[in-house]
Amino acid sequence: MNARTGFVTACIATSMLVGCVTNDPTIHTGEPSEYAAEQNYQLGTQYFRNGSYELARDRLERAIEIDPKYAEAHSMLAMTYVQLDSIRLATESFNRAVRLEPDNFGVRNSYAVFLCQQRQFDDARKQFDKAINVRENDNPEVMMTNAGVCMAQNSDYELAEQYFRSAISVRPTYGEALIQMASLMHETNEDLLSRAFLQRYLAANEASAAVLYLGVQIESALSDTRAADDYYGQLLTDFPDSPEAKQMLIERR
Repeated sequence: MNARTGFVTACIATSMLVGCVTNDPTIHTGEPSEYAAEQNYQLGTQYFRNGSYELARDRLERAIEIDPKYAEAHSMLAMTYVQLDSIRLATESFNRAVRLEPDNFGVRNSYAVFLCQQRQFDDARKQFDKAINVRENDNPEVMMTNAGVCMAQNSDYELAEQYFRSAISVRPTYGEALIQMASLMHETNEDLLSRAFLQRYLAANEASAAVLYLGVQIESALSDTRAADDYYGQLLTDFPDSPEAKQMLIERR
C-alpha cells in the first residue's frame, strides 16, 4: 500500500462510477423526446452498474440519438467504452460531453479520472482544475482529492499534497482527503504527520480494513509496538476475512 499504486481506497484506482463524485443528472421533463432520452440514459446507467456494458452502450447511444446534446449521456457512454476497451471512442465521447456542458463539473471530473488512467497527467490536471473552479461546484474537495491521487500516481508528491491540503481546508473532516494525506506522509517517511492525519480521520470517520492496515504500517515505522498491535488486533477482529487481514497475518509470521 503506497502512493505509487494508488493510496488507501483511492477513488482514482477504481471504476470511474464507483467512489468518485459525478453529477446525478437532472431529470429531463417536458417533451416526449426528452423523456425518452432520459429513460434510455437511466437504463444505460443501470446496465453499466450491473456490468452489462454492451446493453449499456446500446441504451446510451439511443439516448444520444434522441438528444444529441445530452452531455451526461455522452459522459456515461465514454465510461462504457472504457469498459469495452474502446479508448478512442471514449476519448471522443468525453470531448463531446465537455464541449456540450463546459461547466458540468461532474462530467469534467469523470473525464479527468479517465485521462489520469491513461497517464495523461497534465491534461487530467487541467480537467480537475476546471471542475474545481466551477462556481456551482459545492463539493470541490472531492475533485481536489481525486486530483491529488492522480498527481501521486505521477510521483508528483508535492503537488499531490497541495491538492489534499486544499481539500482538507475546504472540509476539515473529509475522510478521503485525510486518509490520502496519511498515506502520502507515510510514503514520504513523514510518519509523525501520517499518524496525525490518521488520527484526524478516525476522529470523524469509521475505520476500514485498509485504514487499519495503514495504521499498523505507520506505528511500526514509528517503532510504537503497542499502537501497532492495537491496530492489528482491531483489523483481525473487525475484518478477519479482508485481504488486508490476510496480508498482515502473512507479514507477522
